[in-house]
Formats: sequence, C-alpha cells, structure tokens
Amino acid sequence: MLQDGKKILVPVDFSDNAQKVFGAAVNMARTFGVDLVCLYVVQSFYDDFDGFIMPQMPILQFHQEVRTAAEKRMAQFTSENAPQGLTCSSEILDGDIAEEIVAYATAEEVGLIVMGTHGFKGLDRALFGSVAAQVVKTAPCPVLTVNPWR
Repeated sequence: MLQDGKKILVPVDFSDNAQKVFGAAVNMARTFGVDLVCLYVVQSFYDDFDGFIMPQMPILQFHQEVRTAAEKRMAQFTSENAPQGLTCSSEILDGDIAEEIVAYATAEEVGLIVMGTHGFKGLDRALFGSVAAQVVKTAPCPVLTVNPWR
C-alpha cells in the first residue's frame, strides 16, 4: 500500500473527532514504519468574502489571528497525541482546505492520506462542503477515511 519513504498525511481540524482520526493514522504509520505529517489548513476568507461582507475587523487581521491560534493548537495537539518513537511533523497552510491538502500531498509525494469522514458540522459544512469527499475525488494517493463514531 505504501512505498518506501512515503509519509502519511493526516489533516486535522481540532474537533473532538481529530484525536480518533489521528490515532488511526498513528496505527497506520507504525504498521508501515513511516513518518506522519499532521496538517491544518487555515481557510482563506479573503478571496471568498472580500467586498461581500464588512466585518468588524479587517479580514487579513482576522486570518492572521486564526493562523496564530492554529499554530498554538497544533503544537499542543501534536505534543499531546504523537507517541514517542514516531516521527511526526506538522504544517499549517493557508487557502482552500481540500485544495491545500491535495496540493501538499502532491508536492510532498505523500503515500497515504488518513482523514475523518466527520469534522465540524452546521454552518462550517454548509459553507465549505465535505472536505473529505473533495479530497477523495482529487487526491494523488490513496485516502483512508475514518468514521470516528465507529
């Protein structure tokens, strides 16, 4: 399934389900003896909503605050969840979530993407659609989707 030297990419959204999905990715990484990359994408609102809404705070400032918070959460997430003896790096990217996951997997020649079937719901789902479905359709490598409720 995984070629030598390939990494497993695990996109996280810091929802309650992220730990379960990450656990599945850890098991796969151990099974195949490969490294993990934990990825969070800060959704780019500037291109999507600039001129459409007039927020209290400039969109670029809001985006930077979200990115700074994501960097802190990622550091905490990986320190709490990455087991000893497993190489786990992390990346924070900006842009469309599904597109950035696929672009990263392509550029870094990722061997497998492990991601949840369910993340945030409600308004996020209405605004962004199913990230997992978009990634499955366009990924350059196999995608293992994990239902965190089973």
